[in-house]
Amino acid sequence: MANPPTLPISDHSGGGSQSQQTVSTPAFRTFLSRLSSSVRQSLSQRRPWLELVDRSAISRPESLTDAYSRIRRNLPYFKVNYVTIVSLVLALSLLSHPFSLLVLLCLFGAWIFLYLFRPSDQPLVILGRTFSDRETLGVLVILTIVVVFLTSVGSLLTSALMIGFGIVCLHGAFRVPEDLFLDDQEPANTGLLSFLSGAATSAAVAAASTPASGRV
Repeated sequence: MANPPTLPISDHSGGGSQSQQTVSTPAFRTFLSRLSSSVRQSLSQRRPWLELVDRSAISRPESLTDAYSRIRRNLPYFKVNYVTIVSLVLALSLLSHPFSLLVLLCLFGAWIFLYLFRPSDQPLVILGRTFSDRETLGVLVILTIVVVFLTSVGSLLTSALMIGFGIVCLHGAFRVPEDLFLDDQEPANTGLLSFLSGAATSAAVAAASTPASGRV
């Protein structure tokens, strides 16, 4: 007696997992691409560092009004350089405190992989419990508040930003801006604000392009 024909059985678990993983990949790549493009565009507008540290243009302001006027004129001109300085101070502060850096990386990773770019059709299951999108968002918000305001991470970030802004204000007050001229064709909204708004817009657009945008 002939054996009955064997029906092929395909394993859909791997394919389903692969399809779920590829749902958020394009959006995440788009986010990284737009963020990288925004950073490169901002860095291309930085002023020469030798011009920033030109000793011949350094003098003490005559008054607080003069110092404030210098800062207002230097900020638009050296905006990208100033953002770089503040970023370096922040990076050095985090590198000198590895635990705080690890905590921030874990928090950032939790936002990225557990909410922003997690496919909406893939529920979050931890220890056998399924968390809804609202519950996930609430936990992440509470966790962020605890990390930033109730631990040493918040004080570290605050102190680093204060040091960075102090350096920027000190340089802006002592740098004579008489020889500084903004390009006529340079947009007025470039620099720090455009970088932050561009990065935020990229994140919003990338997140909205995923099925996660349908969350409530």
